Amino acid sequence: MRKLGFVLLAAALVLGAALYHWLDAPLALHSASVDLSVEPGSSPREVAQQVQQAGIEVNPSLLYWWFRLSGQARQIKAGSYELELGVSPRSLLSKLVRGEEALRSLTLVEGWNLRQLREALQKADQLKPTTAALSAEELMAQLGRPGVPAEGRFFPDTYTYAKGSTDLALLQRAARAMDRKLEAAWAARSAQSPLQSPEQALILASIVEKETGRASDRPLIAAVFSNRLRMGMRLQTDPTVIYGLGPLFDGNLRRADLLADTAYNTYTRTGLPPTPIAMPGRGALLAAVQPAVSDALYFVARGDGSSEFSASLDAHNRAVNKYQRGQP
Repeated sequence: MRKLGFVLLAAALVLGAALYHWLDAPLALHSASVDLSVEPGSSPREVAQQVQQAGIEVNPSLLYWWFRLSGQARQIKAGSYELELGVSPRSLLSKLVRGEEALRSLTLVEGWNLRQLREALQKADQLKPTTAALSAEELMAQLGRPGVPAEGRFFPDTYTYAKGSTDLALLQRAARAMDRKLEAAWAARSAQSPLQSPEQALILASIVEKETGRASDRPLIAAVFSNRLRMGMRLQTDPTVIYGLGPLFDGNLRRADLLADTAYNTYTRTGLPPTPIAMPGRGALLAAVQPAVSDALYFVARGDGSSEFSASLDAHNRAVNKYQRGQP
């Protein structure tokens, strides 16, 4: 009996050592990395089977018993995971318990219009395209915002997402982010602002975004447009004309374009255009509702990213001659 007990003890020690070695030994992968999708509601046994099916050479029964023996089997989280060479049973379980999903990121750039945004969504890595075939109106209906213009309604920022997430889910987050930023900006608006609604603030902010060459100029650019709105002057801003031209714009804005009347031509129409023309960032939103205190009505690019501001047409013409035409 004593000899049998010794044999059993020795066998247990050998088995324990083998198990300990197995826990930290790299698992064989069918490729440099594999994608593992743990579906919500999966049992520990099903997770072990999903690991093998993903392309990892492992005995699912042995892996299941490791999950059980660890005491963490019920803490495994659903999600999309990327497993790379070197992953061991121990590190695999740790990743699943911590919920370390494989995340990607997409940056929505300040000043992008809706077309540019949708192109970026289509090119995004591992983002499931569910909205590409939708019109802008259908897209907003899917987001629960029927009748709301899609242009400018998404906040430019960097968004992370799990592999296999949908573009609709990302857009929902971006739309909610814009709601929050716009609400905060509107609550902080100046008492002297001529704007009458958050929607007008969003439209003006999009123009400020497109007209800004240097961030520090935003409040003064917003002041020029606010002064013009207050006085009933036309905004006469090129970015709105370009937006109205759409695909017809070839990169060269001509005098004929400035004279061709569209809903977005602020040379032919007074007031703000009907919708935003781009996605404004936080700086442009705040500038739109908190313009600088200034009597400026004109500005022209200096050529270094900054602008020259003028209160009279004569002063503006001199600035144009100096900075645009190179005349003293």
